[in-house]
Amino acid sequence: MSNKFKSAAGVFALLPLLALSGCNMVVMSPSGDIAVQQRDLILVSTFLMLLIIVPVICLTFFFAWRYRHSSENATYDPEWHHSTGLEVVIWSAPLAIIIALGAITWISTHKLDPYRPLDRIDAERALPDEIKPLVVEVVALDWKWLFFYPDYGIATVNEMAAPVDVPIQFKITASSVMNAFYVPALAGMIYAMPGMQTQLHAVINKEGDFEGLSANYSGDGFSHMRFRFHGLQQAGFDEWVARVKAQGTALNRDTYLKLEKPSIKEPVRYFATAEDGLFQAILNMCVRPGQMCMNEMMHVDMMGGAGVESHENRERLEYDNRHANEERPARPTPRPATRRAARNRAKASTTAGRPPPTT
Repeated sequence: MSNKFKSAAGVFALLPLLALSGCNMVVMSPSGDIAVQQRDLILVSTFLMLLIIVPVICLTFFFAWRYRHSSENATYDPEWHHSTGLEVVIWSAPLAIIIALGAITWISTHKLDPYRPLDRIDAERALPDEIKPLVVEVVALDWKWLFFYPDYGIATVNEMAAPVDVPIQFKITASSVMNAFYVPALAGMIYAMPGMQTQLHAVINKEGDFEGLSANYSGDGFSHMRFRFHGLQQAGFDEWVARVKAQGTALNRDTYLKLEKPSIKEPVRYFATAEDGLFQAILNMCVRPGQMCMNEMMHVDMMGGAGVESHENRERLEYDNRHANEERPARPTPRPATRRAARNRAKASTTAGRPPPTT
């Protein structure tokens, strides 16, 4: 083999490593206990499946070499058609792995339910009874994230923080279209939907600056819909709260309605105070004055409806035209039609009034 060929082979062998060098393996090296358990589930499932995949691949190459045309040691038996022992191995091994995967999946589905409160800090520490979870209310906007801290009376945009080893209870909703709240280092993603509240329980076990994002396509600014998640010690978290209160402004309904309008690459913003009940108004889609709240409408339905007076509620139930009067970006100019398309349109226009042919 020439030296040039060896050098080229070495370069091609390094290409996969160069490609992987740009990957962020945060999913396989998380900092929160829920994400760690999800990582372990991926590893266990992969190992169980490789118990079948690897032997099959190895046997494929072995039989191709063993029974090659030039082999003189391979046994040729054209009358062979069945082996009970081989059938037992072929079917029992995959069946056992499927049963194991099913059991692990069933247990993990209940244990890692995002609505289920945590019962431990990590694999070595149980959750103390006296510890109080940090409540964070999350709103997916177009295209930014709004976080409420009801216990502290503050709110932030595109930045959140939590103390290490303190359970976090997320309450998640959206303002218009569906998104997915996802902090890979913390836990799995959970959908954010307008008029509905989803939940996520998690805990961060290491200090650090982590990335959060929307994992569900939601329009033009989706790729920039990211935020920073800070894992801090309790003292650092208290300092962060104090900084938000010192540098922030007030968040009321008027401010929210301006913030709600679609925007891309929204900078981090702090709100020292947040109006009471604003998150519930967002959840029930009644931030604008005069709108009927979702829970009020459900109460009317539960009582049998509003009867003939229901026409009076029409304007109060308009939710999807919030940005109807806003200017939208101009659509691109359509491409000029090809000659064939022009001829087809001309032919269609000339034959439109003709009677169908008779046979």
